Amino acid sequence: DRTEVILFQLRALLEQGLTPRLPIYVDSPMALAALRVYRRAIREGDHEIAPRIAGGPDPFDGGNLTEITDVEDSIALADLRGPAIIVSASGMASGGRVVHHLARLLPDHHNSVVLVGFQAPGTRGRLLADGVRQLKMLGRYVPVRAEVIDIGAFSVHADRAELVAWLRRADREPDMTYVVHGEPKSSEALVDAIAEQGWAAVAARQGERVRLD
Repeated sequence: DRTEVILFQLRALLEQGLTPRLPIYVDSPMALAALRVYRRAIREGDHEIAPRIAGGPDPFDGGNLTEITDVEDSIALADLRGPAIIVSASGMASGGRVVHHLARLLPDHHNSVVLVGFQAPGTRGRLLADGVRQLKMLGRYVPVRAEVIDIGAFSVHADRAELVAWLRRADREPDMTYVVHGEPKSSEALVDAIAEQGWAAVAARQGERVRLD
């Protein structure tokens, strides 16, 4: 739901006069499929929708949103003239349509690339966040002259406190918790937080095998 969060915040900035009314293009079939789910939930009055959202205007579109579905329309974005915002689900810039946008936009210092959420080591997103001066994509090295902004606050991963709170809601105390996702330092920090609750926890190691019976 990160695209929806971004669109929601962009509309809020627009309504507050904190950003100019730029055309916004969402170029990601998967993100648009998720957007349809959200809009249907709002339209049908799903109980999880906040009252201030239900029955109101589209919270994701301030009248300047274009949804890109066809590959041809995605390619046509290369012909844009003037300022615009392109929202393209990245997968940490490891594949998909965003790679073509980055290959075109990174060499120009007039452009800005905003990375939202965690960028795993070894991915193009992480290399950009770390300030790489050139990036290999589509078989060529592309110079990075655009401004790169890394906003980790938009990560959709639960943080340590949220994960511990989720464990507390379990029907019974866990016999063992295996931490299998995250960088080593972060994994060990989560193990420590779980252990502080009096529960057994361990960070799994590459290739390790354990019995689950």
